[in-house]
Amino acid sequence: METLVRIAESLGRFSARFVPSSFAIAVLLSLLTMGLALGWAGAPAPRVLESWGGGFWELLTFSMQMALVMFTGYLLALTRPVRALLERLAGLARGPRSAVVLMAAVSMGLAYINWGLSLVASAMLVRFVVRRQPEVDYRLLVACAYFGLGATWHAGLSASAPLLVATPGHFLEKQLGVIPIDRTLFSPFNLGLTVAVVGGLTLLAWALHPRPGQAVRVDPTILEQLKDFEPPVRPRERSPAVWLDFSPLLNVLFGVLGLLWFARHLGLNGGWRALNLNVVNFLFLTLAVLLHGTPARLLKASEEAASVLHGIVLQFPLYAGIYGIFKATGLTERIGQLFVSLSTPGTFPAIVYLYSGVVNYFVPSGGSKWAIEAPYLLEAARTLGVVPEKVVLAYAWGDMATDLIQPFWALPLLAVARLDFKDILGFLLVAFFVYLPLVTLAFFLWG
Repeated sequence: METLVRIAESLGRFSARFVPSSFAIAVLLSLLTMGLALGWAGAPAPRVLESWGGGFWELLTFSMQMALVMFTGYLLALTRPVRALLERLAGLARGPRSAVVLMAAVSMGLAYINWGLSLVASAMLVRFVVRRQPEVDYRLLVACAYFGLGATWHAGLSASAPLLVATPGHFLEKQLGVIPIDRTLFSPFNLGLTVAVVGGLTLLAWALHPRPGQAVRVDPTILEQLKDFEPPVRPRERSPAVWLDFSPLLNVLFGVLGLLWFARHLGLNGGWRALNLNVVNFLFLTLAVLLHGTPARLLKASEEAASVLHGIVLQFPLYAGIYGIFKATGLTERIGQLFVSLSTPGTFPAIVYLYSGVVNYFVPSGGSKWAIEAPYLLEAARTLGVVPEKVVLAYAWGDMATDLIQPFWALPLLAVARLDFKDILGFLLVAFFVYLPLVTLAFFLWG
């Protein structure tokens, strides 16, 4: 246990000295991708430049969706009922070690249900846990809040690739048909591996916490920034405008209409299977409007919620540019061909898992990346005689593996926690080095 702590501390000191900011990482990854496209894929320089600049706007819809995930979730967390729930949940921790165990379990459990919910709720839970347990190692606490995005989301109920191939009319239906989720998400292999990973990383969180007196506590200035939300005071003047702004009438009407639409949407589209990013955002916004009670309170809360969006707005276009290079220069195919050439029918699932993790570090977008990689991966699987559900699951697990050490998805969490990625990278690297061989071995044995 002490050895793991020392390793994490050493990696933390290394990352603090040599790992730059999240923005700098995005720029460096952009340059590396350009170099690979030029030197390995043989793409001409004008095409690389054009695909990079044009790619900036490929993911605008997705970027706005992610901004709304953070914004609406933050709004919801500032309401009285959700605050009370988070306070009660934070109260389950009886000490620093149990605090990080709680955070890891909640993060991975929520990510299994919905990755957007985990991203938001875990970020907000950090605020409540650290106030109750100020002796906890704050860096490890924030790192544990990120476990779900790297360990369970693409094996759970919001998994992009498995849900896509289970949907009639998906873009690969002519090639492989419809693969129901009982052959992917609810298969004994996926369920067993998920349980093993959750158990392993939860135990690791407990083992990684430094001894009392050695933990890095939260900075008092950060703790001050995490203070309670204060609603606006109603003016003394009486007017129709003031009455509307401080009356629950409009919020209740909006909330009731929103809930009616949500219920009808689920009823007409297959229940919980109809959930997607847009529907979740709509639900979060509806509940936030309803639970804040008045337009005045909602507007003041929205000012605080908007303060954590800067990382998404600044950096998501850079990753979209990387995505554009992969999409337009043939770089993805070159990487895929390399890994496929090293495969046999028995090793192919593990190779796909590792390959998906490598590409995910450069293009951290599970759904759009699947659209690029799936055609040639599935064709290679057919040639090797590997059933397609193994490819789908190997892709899904690889797609989230390197999320643990990639700052893209951590940006909303870091904005709320007031930390930079290098502050938590040491602990995440230890988790990654435990997680990667475990899952790789599982896919080798399954293959």
